[in-house]
Parts: sequence; structure tokens; C-alpha cells
Amino acid sequence: MQSNENIEAIIGNPRKAINMLAFPTIFSMLLMFLNNLIDSFWVAGINADALAALGFMSPLYLVIIGLGSGVGAGANSLISRYVGAERFDDANNSVMHSIILAFIVSIIVLIVGIFFLDDLIILLGAGSVSTYCLSYGQIIFLLNIAFLLPNVTASVFRAEGDVARATNPLILTAILNMILDPIMIYGLNMGIFGAGLATVITSFAGYLWMLYWIFVKKDTFFKFDFSYYKRKLEIYKEILVVSLPAATEEIIFALVAILLNFMIILTAGVSEVASFTIVWRFISISFLPCMAIGIATITVSGVAYGARNWKNFDITIKYSTLLSLAITLSICAVFFVFAYPLCEIFNFQAGNLALVDRSAEVLQMFVFYNILIPFGATAAYTYQGVGSGFKSLSLTILRELVLSMAFAYIMGITLNMGIFGVYLGAIIGMNVGSLIGFIFIWIFNLKFKRECENIS
Repeated sequence: MQSNENIEAIIGNPRKAINMLAFPTIFSMLLMFLNNLIDSFWVAGINADALAALGFMSPLYLVIIGLGSGVGAGANSLISRYVGAERFDDANNSVMHSIILAFIVSIIVLIVGIFFLDDLIILLGAGSVSTYCLSYGQIIFLLNIAFLLPNVTASVFRAEGDVARATNPLILTAILNMILDPIMIYGLNMGIFGAGLATVITSFAGYLWMLYWIFVKKDTFFKFDFSYYKRKLEIYKEILVVSLPAATEEIIFALVAILLNFMIILTAGVSEVASFTIVWRFISISFLPCMAIGIATITVSGVAYGARNWKNFDITIKYSTLLSLAITLSICAVFFVFAYPLCEIFNFQAGNLALVDRSAEVLQMFVFYNILIPFGATAAYTYQGVGSGFKSLSLTILRELVLSMAFAYIMGITLNMGIFGVYLGAIIGMNVGSLIGFIFIWIFNLKFKRECENIS
């Protein structure tokens, strides 16, 4: 069975396992990012209010996705540790616990959508386009299980090293959504509701492919079968210890953008926000490889930690960091050299040359924001892999909120350096925080080495 070969690769060869898990994930993430841009493109054709509503609803949609990714990260971490310890019955039991937990979270999200969606829309400042927001958001909240289950199931597949089954349905979802969007929005004259419905339908379609492998072909390594389920509150706790911080980390990235926008307005005005919005898209793209490699690191480090195999654990940390660093530096170099033509492509509809010039200038400076993030990302994802979710969250908060935003405020506003100070401070804080995070995980690595030596 292919899954057995995958498990053997994860246990025996960390470098091969990371490559096997990370690169298809990078591709699928890039495709999903492109899918989001295409969503905006088609909705923009309705009118400006519809596009604004999509912008307001995006954070809520990302929170739902973040919850699914969080539960998935918790399941991935625990299952990987059980695999490393060769406790396969416990691993199968954890699979069922994670699915049940996904349904519990889905019910909570559904209740929030039924009773509080209107209030959330007002809280986001979207009262003037609330009709559009409700048209899009109600179907997303009502059928949120369409996003939670694929995320959690994909994480189980990653835990067994079956990256193709973890990523191919996501790729199918993105491609189908690109096709269905114009059909449902314009062909069936459903407007922005059609965009939301297309998102749900295509996500279900991708999940049907997963269900085919699980219940028809029945060739997955882990079994999604209630005969393996033996309720253990400790398993729920272990999953939540990683999933809650992981879900919170998904939200922090959006919060950083909001805080930066606030400081940009204070120092340079609203017009600068337009330029930074373009730049932030590129920063998001440059972070995707780190995220994909980090997700692979959860699995591989978790297996090594569960097996008490320090050598593989050490290789995982070093290789993940170096691979992330090499890819990040390459992307940043491309963005720096081709900043002007890239920003021109993103602004082709506006035709605003001043906006293009300013966006390119900011991008050439801000590529240094993520340049050392591989060190911090490896630390955070490794902590998730060993089950220390709150340490991972603490490092992320320290790096992205405390240091980056504090330096930006001090240099840009307190020291009156203006918008240059805001950008420079954010860059310095992020890089310092990344290095601090790596120091912490390296100390943990050395401590784990001593523990393994004492056992042997």
C-alpha cells in the first residue's frame, strides 16, 4: 500500500518527507491564492458595493478556514506523534476524535452565523453594504462544514504522508470555483450569492473525492471508522492544545495588516494604504512557501518526537529552515528586481501610474519583512509538531504583534520618522522576533537531545 511507503519515508528520511509533503502544498496554496483574486475579479463586475462586501466578509471567511486549519494542525501533530511511537490504534482513534471535533466547531460557527452575523457585519463597518454581505455570508456560515471537514481530512492524509490526497482535492476545488463563479454570478444571475454558493459547492466537490478514497476505494492508511473510536477527553485536549493556538495564528496575520493600515493612515494618509494593499498581496505570496514547509514540519517533527529520534528531529529543524530560507530569498529577490512590472500587473485596471510607482517603491523595501521569517516559522511549526501549541502562538505573537508592531509605532510615530519609520520598524521587529523564536527552538532541540541520550 502506498501509504505504508509514505509512513516509512516520514519515519526514515526527514529531508525526503519534507520535500514530498511541502512542494505539492506550495502549489495548491498558490492556486488557492489565485482563486481568491479571481473571486474578486468576477464580483467586481457586479458593482463596487458587491466588491466592498466581499472585502468585508473575507476576514470572517478566513476565520472559518483558520478554524479548520487549526483543528487539522492539532490532529496532524497528535497523529504524527502516535505514528512515531508506533501507537497506530491511538492514531486511528485520534482521527475520529478530530472529525467529531470538526463537527462540534461547525455547529458553533453555525450558531454564530444564525444569531450574530448581522451584528458582526455592523461591527466590521459594513452596514452600508449589509445586504450584499448577508447574501454572501449566510451560505458560508450555514454550510461551513464544507470548509472544516476537507481541512481536517487533508491534515490526516498529511499525517500519513499522502500529500497527493491532501492537496489534489484542494486543487480541484480551486479550478471548479474559477469555472462556476461566472456561471453562477452572471449565467444564472445569482449575483454575489452565487459567488458564495459556488465556493461551498466546489468545496463539497473536493471533499467527495476524499470520501471516495475513504469509503469506496478504502485504501487509506488511517481508517475513518467509528469502530476505532474510544472516547478519551485527553485526546480532545491534546488536539485542542495545538488547534486553538494554530487557529489564532491564522487570524494574527490579518490583524497585523489592520494595525499597519492604521499606522500608515496616521503617518501618510489613506492614499498610502492603496499602495500597501498591493504590497501586502506580495508579502502574503512570499510567506506561502514557509507555511507549506511548516505544515510538513508539523508532521515530520511530530513523528521524530514521538519516536524519541533526536537525529531526525535535528535534521527536520535544520532542513526545514534552510529550504524555507532558500525559497524565500529567491522570491524576495524576484520581487525586488521586478517590483515595477509586477505592481503594474496588479494595477492594470486602475491605470494609475503614481500608484504603480509608489507600490513598487514600498515593495522593494518591504521584501525584507519576510527575509528571516523561515527561522521564526520553523520554530513555530516545530512547537506545533511536538504538541506545544501555546509556545508556538507565543512566538508568533512576540514576532508579529509585539516586536514588529511596537518597532513600527516607535520608529514611525514616537520618533516621528513617518511612513519610512513605520515600514522600517515593522521589518526590524519581524526579523528580530524570527531570530528569537529560532533560539528558543534550538534550546528545545538541545534539551531533547539530552533526553534521548539519557534514554539510550
